[in-house]
This record gives sequence, C-alpha cells and structure tokens, in this order.
Amino acid sequence: MSNVSFGMVRVDPSYMQPNILMQYTQKTGAWDLLPERKPDVRLGTTDLVAYQRSLRVSTQAQVGQSMWSRLPSASIVPSYDQMKTYRVACRSQYQLFDEDAARNSGYSLVDANRLSAHQGIAQTMRNLLLYGFDASNNEGLLNSPNSNRHNLPPDSHATTGYNAYDNGELFQFLLNEIAIIKSGMMMIGVPLRFTILAPQRFISKLSYGGIVQLTSYQRTGAGSATITEAIKDVTMRAGGDEVIFSVDDTLIGQGAGGTDAIVIAVPELRINPAQIAFDTNIFATLTPNQQAVNTMLCDMAAPMEVVSPTPDGGTTTIYTIRSTPGWCLRGQGATILSAAF
Repeated sequence: MSNVSFGMVRVDPSYMQPNILMQYTQKTGAWDLLPERKPDVRLGTTDLVAYQRSLRVSTQAQVGQSMWSRLPSASIVPSYDQMKTYRVACRSQYQLFDEDAARNSGYSLVDANRLSAHQGIAQTMRNLLLYGFDASNNEGLLNSPNSNRHNLPPDSHATTGYNAYDNGELFQFLLNEIAIIKSGMMMIGVPLRFTILAPQRFISKLSYGGIVQLTSYQRTGAGSATITEAIKDVTMRAGGDEVIFSVDDTLIGQGAGGTDAIVIAVPELRINPAQIAFDTNIFATLTPNQQAVNTMLCDMAAPMEVVSPTPDGGTTTIYTIRSTPGWCLRGQGATILSAAF
C-alpha cells in the first residue's frame, strides 16, 4: 500500500481549513438483498466449502368408505447443495517516518490505512455477493441458475430504454414482477420484504423523474406520486409488503446483451406456524427450517487485523476474512431483470 506525502508552499498569513475533502465512493445497497442486511457469521476460519441440506416431500392419501389393506405413504427425499468459500485479504504497510508525514497533511495514517483496507474488502465482498468468483460454479446472486430472468419489454410507444419509458407502464410492470415472485413462492397473502437493487440512474428514474399518471394510479396524490411512492403504497395496502429501493452502479452493463441488471428479490421467507387443523403447508413448519432466500456466509463479523513489525522499522497489517459468494437458495424468490438505459 503506497503512502504518498508531499510538501507545500503557502502564503503567510493564511488560513488552512481544518477539514479534509475526502474522496466519496458509492455506498452499495447490495446487502439489502440478505436477511438482516448483512452476511451470516457461521463459517470456521478454515472451512473450504459450505453445504445446505434440503428436504422435498411428496404426499399421498387414500380415499374410500372403508379402510384399505394397502395404503400409500409420503415420500421424503433429502438432498444438499454446496458453495465454495474464499479468503479475502489485503495489506497495509508503512515505514517509520510515514506517520509523521501524514500527520503534517492533517490525517492519521493508521486510521486511513485501516479504513481503506476495510473498504477494499467490503467492495470485494460486494462483488462476491452479486457476481461470485467463478460464474460457472453458479456463484453470486446474478449467476443463480434457478432465478427468474426477464427483459423489460417495449412500452406502448415502442420505447425500450427505461430512461424514456412510460411511467405508468413501468409502475405496472414492476408491480407485476413483485406479484410473480410472491405467487411463485406461494406467498400471496403473506407480508414480505422486497429489495429492488439497481443502478442509480434506474432508481433516479423511479424516485425523481417518474411521476405516475392519473390514469395509472388512482389515489390521493395521484399525478404527483413517483413510481417508488406508488409501488410502496400499493404493495403495503394489497399485502402488507415492504419494498426497499437500493443502489449499486456495478449493475450497469451486467444484464443480457450489455443492458443494466435490476435485481428484485425477497431476502427471506416468513413461515407462519400452523394455526388451523388441516394446514396444507404444515410440513414447512418442521424445524430447523432455513427461511433465507439469499445468503452469504462468512467467518467473522469484520475482517481480522494481524499487526506485525517489519525488520526495517516499519509496520505491516494484514486484513482478512473468509466468505462464500452470494448464494440464492430459492431461485423463485429472485428476479434478474435486464433493461436498456
């Protein structure tokens, strides 16, 4: 890690601003695709593969006015899936007088190195979450083989790019995508949390430029409500759903044919306990039940820091964490939408 210091010639008398103009980087909303909005700390530091067990059931029952001598039985079939884990690491290193030089520039070199290393690891883990390390191994949420994959169709004016797309039709299209996920997971009537992750320019279209027409959204405030406001209102009133709109510009160009990718997903299921005598989904209450739709496992909540002296009077710090890529456990709970700008 390089630590660049410089000298400065200035006029005296003069005034130096106490605050430093820091470089800003986009704060990703990709973590909103996970339960509790963060990776799940479950791995051991040396675990090379994570496994997920599953059970499938096929039920049968005989019907008749008298008892049969030969009766059918349920079939319970266990299976499992797996995902590799990867160690993510980086280093900071500085010499004896680098701290003094940084202090002359008004900042702490130790804190700057630590924060930049943590930011680099966070960005790498974001890439693992969305794209994985090896796409051929179905790593990353965008490479899940069982997710829904749709393209944004042309609107009634033959517009294909979402920047000029009809606001009312885009509103209706996104509502329909949410309904497809809910029905595919058999969760109509059950309140869920949805995350729509997209580039800033798509979320900007929904939040600022997309006023829904009166003909598409009949509600108090219609004609002034944006697409995001209309979606949140309708989904909350219709099914008690919460919809979160999050941004990540690395999705630009990641859709089919170089279009932008938009991820619409339910991070976790909600399985209600059996409340009726004849519950046709009672098998789902068997425990332990994995309710996550998307997951990402790691071995600790924050990167480990290993500080060591160097022979030439310097200090080196290694930052490291072990993590799986993003892992879509229930493909019907996520949609990868490809949309041209």
